[in-house]
Amino acid sequence: MLLLVNGGPMPILQIRDLPKPLYEKLKDLALQERRSLSQQAIVTLEKGLTAGSPVERQYVLAELRKAESLRFPKGLTSPATLIREDRDR
Repeated sequence: MLLLVNGGPMPILQIRDLPKPLYEKLKDLALQERRSLSQQAIVTLEKGLTAGSPVERQYVLAELRKAESLRFPKGLTSPATLIREDRDR
């Protein structure tokens, strides 16, 4: 399906069977960056597709996973979750 934007075709991507943990990470990033889920998906895809060779991407992902585990020790609630809970009150 194509959507016309500014007179030109704009492709639409629909993802089925997205794993829930991946969806939650994308949603949390969108909240942190104050973007819509669609905007965050585009930014994340752009970064992933322009990150260099597969070996470089694997290295970057490994570093991010290490950094994430250092920032949020097990058992602590992430700041994004706390903020979301506070907003829902």
